[in-house]
Amino acid sequence: MSRVGKKIIAVPSNVTVTFSGGSCTVKGPKGSLSCSIDESITPVQNGAELSFQRANDDKDVRAKHGLTRAMVAWMVEGVTNGFTRALQLEGVGYKAELRGKRLLLSLGYSHPILIIPPDGVEFTVTSPTAFAVSGIDKQLVGEIASRVRKLRPPEPYKGKGVRYVGEYIRRKAGKSAGK
Repeated sequence: MSRVGKKIIAVPSNVTVTFSGGSCTVKGPKGSLSCSIDESITPVQNGAELSFQRANDDKDVRAKHGLTRAMVAWMVEGVTNGFTRALQLEGVGYKAELRGKRLLLSLGYSHPILIIPPDGVEFTVTSPTAFAVSGIDKQLVGEIASRVRKLRPPEPYKGKGVRYVGEYIRRKAGKSAGK
């Protein structure tokens, strides 16, 4: 049995989880999310507790068991609390500002970069060199944060670029000055 797949999900009282025809819909105070569930995984709902059982021990069914449970747990967490990825800018002249709901980044290029958030994602700027991506869908928040980081990934010599808060950048020694 999968360690992740056999964990029980505690569903808060203000969240409703419904299963119908191979899909799962989770509704809560922050919104609603849905995903598809493989037919070999069956949900078992006992009041405020939710668990998943698999039909057999085939390799792909075992893999989907833990994945399905994790995705539903992320949806429950997302509609109650939401998810946030904090990023910071490191470098001279690098800055972030909010223009309405859009994020304007100056990353050392000849032009500023304007990022338009998709539905369900919002940007918050806490300081000129720190901002956050937040929303209810964990996968979408992580994907948008990753795309922003790819615009100027941190380089190993001076550490300049866009990085996650708390991320360690392995630094390299520069050019040695003479012999």
